[in-house]
Amino acid sequence: MNNFLSINDGSKNSTSDMVKVALFAGIIFVLGTTPFGFIPLGAFKIVMIHIPVIIGSIVLGPKNGAFLGFMFGLTSFISAHLQPVVTSYFFSPIISGNLFSLIVCFVPRILVGIIPYYVFKFFKKYININIALIISGLIGSLTNTVLVLGFIYIFFAEKYAQILNTTLDNLLAVIFASVGLNALLEALASAILVLTICKALFKILKSVK
Repeated sequence: MNNFLSINDGSKNSTSDMVKVALFAGIIFVLGTTPFGFIPLGAFKIVMIHIPVIIGSIVLGPKNGAFLGFMFGLTSFISAHLQPVVTSYFFSPIISGNLFSLIVCFVPRILVGIIPYYVFKFFKKYININIALIISGLIGSLTNTVLVLGFIYIFFAEKYAQILNTTLDNLLAVIFASVGLNALLEALASAILVLTICKALFKILKSVK
């Protein structure tokens, strides 16, 4: 099944497509600026806002997915100031005084809007579409988790070790132990919701064509 966003199919379709993108962007912004998008869990947050980005990537295509991912990053930046926790340091150069915080904040989120589209496009050719959606949801969620933690480790290892009250030698092990459950819960929620919502959207958008 092709993505549903066809910008070059005429002004009517373009307007409809822009409305779809705006709707997804609105959902992301609301989630990102309320507790529903970033659920606090101690010093960390369970991220739910990546789910509409993944869905948008699959349904609207990678270019629009990248834009939605940027919106995700923007809301992460805003959340770092409106709902600060100790890890907000990594998502704002205003707090950290380090421009690498922009990479942590935006690059993984933008890729969350790109990678699921290509994962789904690849797997739907060879396996059941439901399984393809589940895999896309899982990989989309893990893209966010792995890249955010990876960039934090690369750019801010000493600060992260300080926050986690550990040494640099033990940092990786502590990261896995600390955020492993969060990552699992986020990935499972993503897989279930991406499957459910994308199937419904496929039917709705097919019926209005």
